[in-house]
Amino acid sequence: MKRLSTYLLAGVALLSASCSDFLDTTPKDALSPSTTWKTEADAESFVVGCYNGLLDPGSLLYLDCGSDIGYNNFPWEGWRAWGDGSLASSNTGASFYNFAIIRRCNTVLENIENVEFASPAKKADLIAQAKAIRAYRYFIMNWWYGGVPIIGSYTTAEEAQVPRNTEAEVRQQIAQDLDDAIASINAAPSARGRIAKGAALAIKMREALYYGEWEKAKGAAQEIINLKQYELEADYENLFRLSGVDSTEEIMADQRIENIFGLGTLGQMYNNADAGWSSIVPTQNLVDMYEMENGLLKEEDGSGYDAAHPFANRDPRMDMTVLFPGQEWRGDILNTLDEIIDGEKNINYPLYTDNASKTSLTWAKYLDPIDQYSNVWNTAACVIVFRYAEVLLSWAEAENELNGPSAQVYDYVDAIRQRAGMPKVDRAKYASKETLRELIRRERCVEFAGEGLRRADILRWKDASGKMVAETVLNGELKRITGTVNYGESDPYKRATISGSVLIETRKFEPKNRYLPFSQTGVLDKNPNIEQNPGY
Repeated sequence: MKRLSTYLLAGVALLSASCSDFLDTTPKDALSPSTTWKTEADAESFVVGCYNGLLDPGSLLYLDCGSDIGYNNFPWEGWRAWGDGSLASSNTGASFYNFAIIRRCNTVLENIENVEFASPAKKADLIAQAKAIRAYRYFIMNWWYGGVPIIGSYTTAEEAQVPRNTEAEVRQQIAQDLDDAIASINAAPSARGRIAKGAALAIKMREALYYGEWEKAKGAAQEIINLKQYELEADYENLFRLSGVDSTEEIMADQRIENIFGLGTLGQMYNNADAGWSSIVPTQNLVDMYEMENGLLKEEDGSGYDAAHPFANRDPRMDMTVLFPGQEWRGDILNTLDEIIDGEKNINYPLYTDNASKTSLTWAKYLDPIDQYSNVWNTAACVIVFRYAEVLLSWAEAENELNGPSAQVYDYVDAIRQRAGMPKVDRAKYASKETLRELIRRERCVEFAGEGLRRADILRWKDASGKMVAETVLNGELKRITGTVNYGESDPYKRATISGSVLIETRKFEPKNRYLPFSQTGVLDKNPNIEQNPGY
């Protein structure tokens, strides 16, 4: 089956995106519709062009740096400000404010009716793909900025200077596009990487879940389950390796081809000794989230937790998600704790160089094993956007919020836990809506760590007082572990002996940080009708 990425250059040639903000300039960078909208092939190429940049795998890998479980080493990459709370109109961090893809979708929807198709079903599927793509882009921007312009055709820069629609109005647009798309889109992708019914429903599910529309989220999740197209991958670790690219758990993933349309972000994630930058790293906060292998929290009596050896006897997903000191790595032992090894400076020591992990930890997802890639800066890694485990956990969260614990909620959570080697949920311990809510939230964190969902989760979740969870977990000191690696210890989970911790940075999160600021120079100065989010 052909990969979507092999078509992208052709699609973008027909419908390319300018480097400038298209809402501020007349679009002179696209070919004239009068000369290009002639054949089915033209229409196909325009739709493929809508996918270029849509899934943004780099952002998916960086997103957890804006949460308590991730850290971005380099401020210039734009994600440090998300995590440390320094966001401002002059320091907006990484931006999702970009209408290029929406413009492409509008062009498709405005012109495709002029093309004769041999198959009406193919035409309907292409229209549905364009609407689903537009809905996804509006969802991303609406969630992070809280209301953005709903735009149509325009011919002058002045016409493009439109005010923001409300968050609710944008959600109505998203809902209409998704309902239209789901009604006519193919049940199975027309080509590898294309949006089909499962992916459109997944967008609907996640959008509804984020806004607490539990019935809608549960309904969309149930429709995906009813498709019977997806199942949990038996091997959790395999999901994030090249061998798992075509897993039946994947609903949608960014498509890459090594040396042709490769992904280079992984190079930024590897350790200094691996010629990486350690730019995107997990935190000890994440390690602390994992249960012990017996299903108890590390703080509970009888858990078996040993603070000197915090990596021992934990949920197996920790080992599959995080590279920690003491592990065997590339025929050696990973050591990010000792400044000196055998009389030589340790290049993986956090303070040795900028390219050493400042948390003493590295992601394992997509990175392990390193020898699956011939070049870590140009890989065939296909970053997952939606997978079936999210469907089951979303259904479980929504049902628990609606009706409390049930046999089906427990069963779905059990399926995810047992797949990784964890015991079933203790029904007596998690018998109430409140206790089960905490378990489901923890499961989402550890199951999807490093996949870009955590920031949105801690924004949407509220604590008992009604505050965003982010107001607690993103305020205070971020620390890294200190200690030494015992090369004489045979157990890789006990080689690292932790003696303390040191400060990495002090983080701050205010209620205004629920939404991102608009760039003063990049947005507000170019469109005076855009109002800045409160507090910036």
